[in-house]
Amino acid sequence: MGTISKDARKITLFYHSGTSLGKKTYPYVTTAKRSVLAIDIAKTKVTGTQWTELAEGLGIGIADLVHRKHPDFIKEYGSPDVDLESEGWLNILRNKPHLLICPIIIVGTAFFKVHSPTDFIRIMEEQNIENKEIGS
Repeated sequence: MGTISKDARKITLFYHSGTSLGKKTYPYVTTAKRSVLAIDIAKTKVTGTQWTELAEGLGIGIADLVHRKHPDFIKEYGSPDVDLESEGWLNILRNKPHLLICPIIIVGTAFFKVHSPTDFIRIMEEQNIENKEIGS
């Protein structure tokens, strides 16, 4: 059993309010007709177990949650081609949460990366989830 609550009637959003993508994605998600649990990782600590659960839900490794081409990552590590153990990647996400590659949504038991705000609309349509029109 995971530590992240999954509910078919709810959308859970993991995002960073300090990033451009996070700022743009949040309003799109809050237009949903479903209940939304928005977890701003700039303000809420996400545990290593939760990061692991997010990666597993997306079918990717923990390293793939990190935006390795971000200037802050390059400045610290010198290259996007760094090889770290899982704990090293978890420490990056814990200490520099703005390096999350993109917002993540959970709808029921399905996990999705949101690379652009309009991805959210596409995901809702693909999942046959009714969604308000943006701006209404």
